[in-house]
Amino acid sequence: MPHSFAKPDRAADFATSQRTARRELAEGLRQPQARISPKYFYDALGSKLFEAICQLDEYYLTRTEAAIFEAHAADIARTAGLGATLIDLGAGNCEKAVRLFPALNPSHYVPVDISVEFLMARTEALQTQYPELKLYPIGQDFSETFVLPDAVQKLDHKLFFYPGSSLGNFAPLAATQFLQRLRVACGNAGGAILIGADLIKDTATLEAAYDDQLGVTAAFNLNGLRHANRILQSNFDISQWRHQAFFNAAQSRIEMHLQAREDLIVNFLGGSRKFAAGETIHTENSYKFSRATLLGMLEQAGFGNAICWTDAQQNFLVCHAHAI
Repeated sequence: MPHSFAKPDRAADFATSQRTARRELAEGLRQPQARISPKYFYDALGSKLFEAICQLDEYYLTRTEAAIFEAHAADIARTAGLGATLIDLGAGNCEKAVRLFPALNPSHYVPVDISVEFLMARTEALQTQYPELKLYPIGQDFSETFVLPDAVQKLDHKLFFYPGSSLGNFAPLAATQFLQRLRVACGNAGGAILIGADLIKDTATLEAAYDDQLGVTAAFNLNGLRHANRILQSNFDISQWRHQAFFNAAQSRIEMHLQAREDLIVNFLGGSRKFAAGETIHTENSYKFSRATLLGMLEQAGFGNAICWTDAQQNFLVCHAHAI
């Protein structure tokens, strides 16, 4: 059991989230450009597939960011301070945050993830490994709204940890609005953010990271259809779809799509959709940043006094900024 805190009411949360998910998925499939949010990659299988993606040669993001944290751990700890309430957004397997425990020595660890069962299993294992650390796992989709439980909101020295350039899944305006919600959650007792951002680079490197030779990213993308089938009682046939990933230079973003291999009809709760051969479902955007763009977003959201670290090749950026 997590130290000091009760587990969330997963039964009530699950019922509410399923209703929301069914509505959102159905609305997305009805759009002229059909869409499935990238958060639906992340059921238990999708979380495992993303772990595998992070080990791929082509996926430079994870190892580059990890190298920055390792090289600058002492400086990051001096900047962020010790004993924070570390709020890990999109925690996944929690490994990125755990690697920072020796440097940051957090007083509380609050992993937040949409994949509730995966999160709870990982949190229980962490509690055994770190019996004195106060843990509060939160199963939540924080992409649209973000409200901390009272027990966490009352804690001081909140440090929001948002690695992996996950901010890039939001369009620029939505990204700023998301950061503004985090600033509100910091309250008036201080707070800060420690965030990772993938920097703009050559197209070949970017596209390879999202379309690896082993096809793990393709399986990850297609898993969104399997997840949709369970939630929406749809009849997606995975064999009828192929993975696509490309860099949209005008928008400074990688786009991932699923393309219909043939003419087909998908039935789902409350409707159906015809797809012509070659038509796509847009599943993810991953915006790439310049240093100036990221710092501008942070400032607009109410975070300042930023200190940043990067790698020798200037591929990736890690920034700490205070709530002001």
